[in-house]
Amino acid sequence: MSDTGRKVGIIGSGVVGRTLADGFIKHGYRVTIGTRDRSKLEDWKAAAGERGQVGSFEDAAAFGDLVVLACMGRAAEDVVRQAGPANLSGKPVLDATNPIAEAAPEDGVLGYFTGPNASLMERLQALAPDAGFVKAFSCVGSALMVDPDLPGGPPTMFICGDSAAAKARAREVLEQFGWETMDLGTAKAARAIEPLAILWCIPGFRENDWVHALKMLRPASR
Repeated sequence: MSDTGRKVGIIGSGVVGRTLADGFIKHGYRVTIGTRDRSKLEDWKAAAGERGQVGSFEDAAAFGDLVVLACMGRAAEDVVRQAGPANLSGKPVLDATNPIAEAAPEDGVLGYFTGPNASLMERLQALAPDAGFVKAFSCVGSALMVDPDLPGGPPTMFICGDSAAAKARAREVLEQFGWETMDLGTAKAARAIEPLAILWCIPGFRENDWVHALKMLRPASR
């Protein structure tokens, strides 16, 4: 199998980054995870074999034909700077981050450091204007990101971004990973998509229910 278009850089080595890295490897991609601390990924690298590598944020951004940003939202702008906007130029960048504030949730409701008329993805797009940021994987927990098995058919991943080509690539990946997609338009729609994580988390914080996903339903005649 040719690796053309099948090299993925994952920027971030937490649970989300490792989960998505494993998903891409499962579906036949080569992956480089970018991290500040390579030693914590020794076990992951051993399990991933020849299709998985570990490097810096810059290494991962340069390696991928497709890049996934899977770091903590509070660090995302700094991480993009470290990865290098030039390394992201012309590439689809799936943005799985959310602008979660440091404060603890109140009654199960997360606080965000962005306001209602702004989004973290818009900030990131401004930092790397030649990259094709697409909001994706931001409104579900890591346990269901790859091949979710839920009643009622595939759940819905809400996406947005300014690049039609990048969104088309994101849709291909999401379909491989067992999702249907709903394109909500330009990067400004991230102002609506990012808060879906607040909604998704409330059952988790209140009832310890973390295995669920969102789905858009339409009339059969539509």
